[in-house]
Amino acid sequence: YPEFASKHSDADGKVIQHTWFYPPHLDHCFLPYLVELCKMGYGELEMHLHHNHMDPFPDTSQTLREKILRCIEDYGKHDIFSQPDGKPRFAFIHGDWSLDNSGGETLCGVNDELSILRECGCYADFTFPCLNLSQPAMVNSIYYAIDNPRAPKSYNRGVLVRKGKERPANALMMIQGIIGLRYNKSKKYKFAIEYSDLDCNNPPTPSRVDYWIRNAIQIEGQPNWRFIKLHTHGAPEIRWDVNFGKSAEQAFSYLEAKYNDGNKFILHYTSAREMYNIIKAAESGAEGNPGLFRDYEVYPYF
Repeated sequence: YPEFASKHSDADGKVIQHTWFYPPHLDHCFLPYLVELCKMGYGELEMHLHHNHMDPFPDTSQTLREKILRCIEDYGKHDIFSQPDGKPRFAFIHGDWSLDNSGGETLCGVNDELSILRECGCYADFTFPCLNLSQPAMVNSIYYAIDNPRAPKSYNRGVLVRKGKERPANALMMIQGIIGLRYNKSKKYKFAIEYSDLDCNNPPTPSRVDYWIRNAIQIEGQPNWRFIKLHTHGAPEIRWDVNFGKSAEQAFSYLEAKYNDGNKFILHYTSAREMYNIIKAAESGAEGNPGLFRDYEVYPYF
């Protein structure tokens, strides 16, 4: 990954940033290696949690909270999620996209998940977009979700993040990637479903980069700062080309050549945490170079 990422840089001289949403049920022996990559400047670490409501150990609000706190404690041994005030902060992705019991009880089972996440220190959810019933009705937007602890999928609709407008009380920010339809001559029906995934069936191409730029998500009142969130859904070997190989090389080289001229376009590679901070800065009314606000609210873990 460093060999690939180091070939590319943004207007600030920062290389491509990858956020490893690493699930705590996987082997923790890999955490030190990911921490090393983070300290070298290649990205950051956040939380990705799978949990369920299946027997013999059905999840409840209490057991979910315990799992999140256990992850914070275990990852904290490597200083992940640490903040100067001693109160851990983290970003979140739900396994199988089933946030807030949206995918059914066998994939979650907890209706007050948004509240639990926020109370445990989650600053934003990065689960979406997706192509199943968990996808929120509010597409291509960054917004605040207010939990209804008696019902699933409380995030289905919420309050848009706007410049100069304060966050609603007891709300969790939802940061989505682009979802939509785009022309693709290689497909049978000449279109492809865009859901921000770098998949071998949907490789990054110059035309896809153009689509991302045209459809980049904006904050109301701050149209000049535009946000594109991509995901790899892990990095299995079958995705090597689209994540780190020739296809990825061509796509990112095209992005940097066409959309980083220092005049019309200024490119910034960010981690999930940095994207959140820049969004918060836009919300507060900040102007100028968004790259200056990478550490606006949530500080680096290392």
